[in-house]
Amino acid sequence: MGGEEKYREKERLALVVSLLVASLSLVSLLVAFSYYCYIHNKVSKRSKFQQRLANEEENGFKNLQAVSEKGLRVFTLKQLHSATGGFSKSNVIGHGAFGLVYRGVLGDGRKVAVKLMDQAGKQGEDEFKVEVEMLSRLSSPYLLGLIGYCSGSNQKLLVYEFMVNGGLQEHLHHVSGSNAISLKLDWETRLRIALDAAKGLEYLHELVKPPVIHRDFKSSNILLDKSFHAKVSDFGLAKLGSEKAGGHVSTRVLGTQGYVAPEYASTGHLTTKSDVYSYGVVLLELLTGRIPVDMKRPPGEVVLVSWALPQLTDREKVVEIMDPALEGQYSVKEAIQVAAIAAMCVQLEADYRPLMADVVQSLVPLVQRRRLIPKAHGCSNYHATESPAAKESCKL
Repeated sequence: MGGEEKYREKERLALVVSLLVASLSLVSLLVAFSYYCYIHNKVSKRSKFQQRLANEEENGFKNLQAVSEKGLRVFTLKQLHSATGGFSKSNVIGHGAFGLVYRGVLGDGRKVAVKLMDQAGKQGEDEFKVEVEMLSRLSSPYLLGLIGYCSGSNQKLLVYEFMVNGGLQEHLHHVSGSNAISLKLDWETRLRIALDAAKGLEYLHELVKPPVIHRDFKSSNILLDKSFHAKVSDFGLAKLGSEKAGGHVSTRVLGTQGYVAPEYASTGHLTTKSDVYSYGVVLLELLTGRIPVDMKRPPGEVVLVSWALPQLTDREKVVEIMDPALEGQYSVKEAIQVAAIAAMCVQLEADYRPLMADVVQSLVPLVQRRRLIPKAHGCSNYHATESPAAKESCKL
């Protein structure tokens, strides 16, 4: 009996060991199968992701090809190299956040401005795509026209219509390194520039669906033609806005110091009213001749908006903050009206700022009246040498 029990015990032990080994083998197979499924799924997802990127790149290329069918020319690097004199330093007429801008002449004799994009990574690539896509579907006499582009593997260039009088900034302030000839702008010209720029933003905000928010509106991005008519330029940072009334889009804060709306700077919430604030800063530049942030100014005068805003609604103080170069060219009534528009545009609360359509309606009568003044009163744009009585008659 004792021998049989020992034999049965050994059999049971062998069975348990066999079952244990079989179970471990099954678990190992399940683990191996699960790992295989995990790796296969991961590789599959990566493959799909890479395919999607490839499709996006292909679609992006197709979009650029489609753009050429809308009237944009596709240039070769050789053509633009020749047009700009080999990208000569003597032909540099400006520089943006992502590249130098050159004066050029095409083979047919047409003058152009060529922006050579810096190879600054994804940011520059994004700006290039946004500029092409935006300007291919926007059409307004108050926006700078895009003629074409060059999109090689290593170089990306944008070709614009040439604006002979450069940027507004160059005429309002001394810009070091600029090759442009700076001219003092008279009051009437400043009013007309303010109206043209306002119409450009009005088109983007009110006539395009969804609205386009420029996001980098400033005096250097307002370009002037031979007659000093203004066009809004540089759409590399532009964003499509919300179609909901009072809605916003959230994005990282980009723009230029002194022009960025406070609510956008603090929250990243971008609306068309962000552009209205920037426009108000430019209007203050036209009124005062000062730059938005000037560290050389005394304390309290460094930031243009902070210094000017308290004085914009005071009749006597408005005259005191006006650009000395404008003396004798405007009536006090005109200065107060423009100052009031600027004050509304740079309100800290976005909801209190006007629509650009309202700004346009406010400026139109001023510009029209200015055009009639020389005919009605025989007044020139510059009154500095006239008698006090003559000056007073022109202010009526």
